Amino acid sequence: MGLLVPPTLAEAVPLPQPAPEARNGAPAAMVVQTAQPEVTGTTRPPDPIIPDPRRNVPANIFATFSGDQKAAAARVSAYLSSLRTLAGNFVQVGPDGSRSTGEFYIQKPGKVRFEYDPPSPIAMISDGSSLVVRDTKLATQDVYPLAQTPLRYLLSDRIDLMRDTNVVAVTSDDLYISVTIEEKQALVGTSRLMLMVGVKDGKLKQWTITDPQGYDTTVAIYNLNATAKLDPALFKIDYTNYPTSTNN
Repeated sequence: MGLLVPPTLAEAVPLPQPAPEARNGAPAAMVVQTAQPEVTGTTRPPDPIIPDPRRNVPANIFATFSGDQKAAAARVSAYLSSLRTLAGNFVQVGPDGSRSTGEFYIQKPGKVRFEYDPPSPIAMISDGSSLVVRDTKLATQDVYPLAQTPLRYLLSDRIDLMRDTNVVAVTSDDLYISVTIEEKQALVGTSRLMLMVGVKDGKLKQWTITDPQGYDTTVAIYNLNATAKLDPALFKIDYTNYPTSTNN
């Protein structure tokens, strides 16, 4: 799953028995509407902006950012830090051009759930420390340390992109501010995360993860609701049936 993590970091474990489910496989009665949803842009699925695969991102231009670039990165940092909860829909485009859709739920710090629409059997859940990628068709789920996934930047309680990450590019146009973060891991290689925020409303629109092999996965989000009260059970990972050796 290029959306989240390099596959070499995963541990495969048996899939526990699921809880009763509602539409699209999401647990029932998990979201309590506390205010009118904050809908950004259209309510129809957006068309993700696919980065040019030939783009050349510099290895590090830390010392060359202009004042405008630093201000743009600070605006994105402030927005990400201000989020406490977020729910909505997403459209994902994989490296092969395939598209999938679904719903997501974020509870900061560290908790997230992605539910893919049928026929995809995938769901992803983070409980704040670990993240699992569940495949209901194969009856397996892979376990990752959240700290080793790009999602940690979106799920951090507070973040200053220019200070806390290795920002290698900041660009802006009439529509979007784009911030690209580079991450090097000795065992996996170099990956990048590009966040895109709307210039007019300052809201997160999409992100693109480039894996160490250079393949892009882009996720565009919409129908955002930052006021929903999310049930903690959304982010519960059932480890009761797992061998203790896989839970470390």
